[in-house]
Amino acid sequence: MNRTLVAGIGNIFLGDDGFGVETARRLAGRDLPGAVEVVDIGVRGVHLAYQLLDGYDTLVLVDATARGEAPGTLYVIEYDGPGGDTGAVPPIDGHRMTPDTVLALLDTLCAGTDGQPPRRVLIVGCEPASIEEGIGLSPPVSEAVPRAVRLIEELLLDGDPSVAQASTAEAPR
Repeated sequence: MNRTLVAGIGNIFLGDDGFGVETARRLAGRDLPGAVEVVDIGVRGVHLAYQLLDGYDTLVLVDATARGEAPGTLYVIEYDGPGGDTGAVPPIDGHRMTPDTVLALLDTLCAGTDGQPPRRVLIVGCEPASIEEGIGLSPPVSEAVPRAVRLIEELLLDGDPSVAQASTAEAPR
């Protein structure tokens, strides 16, 4: 059975950075396939790396992702490894771990064990309006949360790798 972990990432005290956490909270209340687990990781990237040792085929990271589009734009990114890999292990900061850092830590933790990193990693991101100090999502990001939940459900049910081969953007409606 293919196991999938959906991990909401972000800091709820930094405005739209809480997008992943809020999306995971809403997704956790939905009827999902039995092999799907949804967790609120928040800023605990080290916890995510250790959780991945339990063995997952697919990891879906949900996070605020600034790419220069309009706030509330959703992205699906197929993560295929660190960009510009220099062979150096990224520094570990438990509160600011990028996918590269989490997966590099996971590779280190898996060394010498039977553990394997997920075969597939997707990032479902949302363009933030503001990541300044403050609690609560901006209106465009808040409106993107239900769309992100539907998008993730489609990815989980479809399972088609071609869905996310290239970055896709969905503009706010």
